[in-house]
Amino acid sequence: MKMITAIIQPDKLPDVKAALFAAEVYKMTVSNVIGCGQQMGYEETYRGAVTEVNLLKKVRLDIAVNEDFVQKTIDAIIKGARSGKIGDGKIFITDLVECIRIRTGEKGGAAIG
Repeated sequence: MKMITAIIQPDKLPDVKAALFAAEVYKMTVSNVIGCGQQMGYEETYRGAVTEVNLLKKVRLDIAVNEDFVQKTIDAIIKGARSGKIGDGKIFITDLVECIRIRTGEKGGAAIG
């Protein structure tokens, strides 16, 4: 079992969701987050004052998958999120020690579905 966490551009969320659904990955948690990476933000002028904006809006997807869905999920995220520009995002893959479905008490891969 793996936990796949992806940080992507907010406007790419519909494309990523469509690619995930096409890869038969339907379960995910989506959060609005802010952060900065290689983009380093930008400067903007508001009422004559220059403001540095270095924390940018992003979307975080958390997807728990069984081993046979790991590569399909990664490929789908890349397909939907890639624009070829700085700021496309990152994908993090971590081992998932345990998963328990609260409703039924199922554990492990069966709980992920």
